[in-house]
Amino acid sequence: EGTDVSIITYGAMVREAISAAEALEKDGVSAEIVDLRTVHPLDIETIVASAEKTGRVVVVQEAQRQAGVADKVASEISQRSILSLEEPIKVVAAPDTVFPFGMAENAWLPNATDIVAAANEITGK
Repeated sequence: EGTDVSIITYGAMVREAISAAEALEKDGVSAEIVDLRTVHPLDIETIVASAEKTGRVVVVQEAQRQAGVADKVASEISQRSILSLEEPIKVVAAPDTVFPFGMAENAWLPNATDIVAAANEITGK
């Protein structure tokens, strides 16, 4: 539960979102994490409720931006709650490139630092 920004994510990125929320808390930013658990069907009610509560949203996925559900989540929020948003929705995702070999994977995947940067951008911190 948080009041300043919603971080909506799933899978392996939940752990990164929790790390990001802990770092944001130290800077006085209260982050709410929504763990989607499933991507089909999406829990639209929970997503929209969180977006309307905080007014700021960061959607995080491990996949490349073009390959995951982040754009679908952002689209649903935009269609249902655009007037509740105080800032544009940020999406944190892997780059739209081929998946790297194992040694480069950690540099390629989104991480807590990327999430914190996106949250700080829309919260003004």
